[in-house]
Amino acid sequence: MLQLQYIRDNKEEVITRLGVKNLDARTSVEKILDLDAQRRKLQNELDTQLNEANVLARQIGELMKTGKKPEAETLKAQSSALKEQAKKLEETLRTSEEELNKTLVLLPNIPNHLVPKGRTPEENETVFTHGEIPLLPDNALPHWELITKYNLIDFELGVKLTGAGFPVYTNKGARLQRALINFFLDRATAAGYMEVQPPILVNEASGFGTGQLPDKEGQMYHVGVDNLYLIPTAEVPITNMYRDVILKGTQLPVKNCGYTPCFRREAGAWGAHVRGLNRLHQFDKVEIVQIAHPSKSYEILEEMRQYVASLLQELNLPFRILRLCGGDMSFASAMTYDLEVYSAAQKRWLEVSSVSNFESFQSNRLKLRFKEAEGKSMLAHTLNGSALALPRIVAALLENNQTPEGIRIPEVLVSYTGFDLIS
Repeated sequence: MLQLQYIRDNKEEVITRLGVKNLDARTSVEKILDLDAQRRKLQNELDTQLNEANVLARQIGELMKTGKKPEAETLKAQSSALKEQAKKLEETLRTSEEELNKTLVLLPNIPNHLVPKGRTPEENETVFTHGEIPLLPDNALPHWELITKYNLIDFELGVKLTGAGFPVYTNKGARLQRALINFFLDRATAAGYMEVQPPILVNEASGFGTGQLPDKEGQMYHVGVDNLYLIPTAEVPITNMYRDVILKGTQLPVKNCGYTPCFRREAGAWGAHVRGLNRLHQFDKVEIVQIAHPSKSYEILEEMRQYVASLLQELNLPFRILRLCGGDMSFASAMTYDLEVYSAAQKRWLEVSSVSNFESFQSNRLKLRFKEAEGKSMLAHTLNGSALALPRIVAALLENNQTPEGIRIPEVLVSYTGFDLIS
């Protein structure tokens, strides 16, 4: 959530920057400022009346002490009238604040000045590429055929148990999945991230804190009886661990990682781009989260980007890094890098990670602050990244490493899988 003071001081800049996200925000921004002015006016009137009531209370006390009861009774009547007016003002103020907050939380984060303007993924900016595209024989298979050939994942059984988009990993497919999770967690802890195992159900306050609510409630599975949500990413519970927390400046940056299953209701149209592991309702992911000093957050964003890239290099997967244009960014992000691996059998790039800086947008919702040495309290910056999401990593590993003998396992994973070939 954007800070009101920032909107007041930078109205035209906010409108212009949100235009990079293809949002005509002038009406919303002006409404927010009008509501804010109304709220402050009401608050001033209420403060004035409460102050007058306090003055009258002191005068009534003095009159009662000196035996001037008739004069005291007159002032009591005035005091009662003031209190009644104040009560009505409080209710009007509460309604005004609610309307202001409802409007404010619907305003997206403003993008960083480096974010390119654009509407579609095709307008994202490629900032780095690595590795050579594998040359596969003409009879190479896409992963959805490989998993059947080698008995790695059973989609039909997942449909029987739950529905489409809920795969059952079997045999070496299950072991590969577990190996990747452990590999990613080990690398994260070695890089200084503290591992946590958070809940996979969160309450409304947590969904609001990281910006999933009220923006993305339709994309999340909702447990109606208990009013809880299945998490779309570990970012939500891990970041919310610090909701309503004031950190010391010396504690920054805070670095956490965690593995969770993730759940997304989003439905994709049928086609090769959503077949197999390309889009699921349930998938596994290791997430990295940092809470940073505002002056360091973009330096940390670059470090996180490089860290995720190092994982792809170790897996020997060709990849590219994109800086997302305004139209392809999330509601809460100020800047996002997507990392995509090349799927040789599908002959296309697959997104496997997003690394984002939310600046103070989430922390303002979370009331997540830190104190400098001199005692000044400030909003922290929050960042997160997939490190990594497993389904498309598995898809690329299977497709890119298929040989006549079987599927070769990257050397870095052999100690985790216990085998170097799927045959």
